[in-house]
Amino acid sequence: MVTKSETVSSFVQAAPPGELSNVVEDIKALAPSEVRSLEPAFKKYNEEQYTTVKVSGSSQTVIVSSYNVLDDGRYFDTASQTSFEVDHSSQTALSAQSHTLDSRNADAIQSLLKAFSAAATEHFPSSTVGVYPTDSDSSIAILLVANKYSPQNFWNGRWRSTYLFDPSSKSVSGTVKVDVHYYEDGNVRMSTSKKVEASSSSVEGIVREIAKAENKFQEELNRAFSTLAEGSFKGLRRQLPVTRQRVEWEKIAGYRLGQDIGGGRSKS
Repeated sequence: MVTKSETVSSFVQAAPPGELSNVVEDIKALAPSEVRSLEPAFKKYNEEQYTTVKVSGSSQTVIVSSYNVLDDGRYFDTASQTSFEVDHSSQTALSAQSHTLDSRNADAIQSLLKAFSAAATEHFPSSTVGVYPTDSDSSIAILLVANKYSPQNFWNGRWRSTYLFDPSSKSVSGTVKVDVHYYEDGNVRMSTSKKVEASSSSVEGIVREIAKAENKFQEELNRAFSTLAEGSFKGLRRQLPVTRQRVEWEKIAGYRLGQDIGGGRSKS
């Protein structure tokens, strides 16, 4: 049987991009006694969603993920050569200190970081990149997250890229995930993904192949949205009610059944 704590934790995991704080407020209102037990759920959410934090001494945001967590629970950033703690509930970095990258692929990691960061700057209005050695040190994890929050327009979105690069075979494989939530006068959420595989003899070539695959995915999404807008979405509901007249929803509370909607005279 699912416990109350597990149910509440599932709410955290399902939080749309940029809306974790809203979900927490809902939990505080519905199950205040469970808030203290949510630290593991916050940690999992932050690592899976590639939450970004600002580390003291670094001008850029850095990613929180399972790929850059250390044995003591701290996280590290290869660009700034620092490690840091994370307060997962507030999504803030603490206690930054120097951290030297220890990997046989250190040179490749720095080259990938430079090339992938440049490509991300070209293709995304704002994004955060992380490049890390995997636990076995046999491959390199390349991560990217780009967030766009527009609560004043009732939508938020997140793009996440995860790639594993094999230095020996010069090949890369991974997944791009897109999560968008639109909630004006309704609640619509799109979550989709695309697998990517590529190879090249150089780091620059690998990054070009990744950029090409991501551009293609973006174009596919654009075409899909156009098709939905012109077809499927329009078929979900009538363009006009059966009266063939548009309903003035702001006046709906003042309508009298039979007179205003049906056009007839109401009975006194």
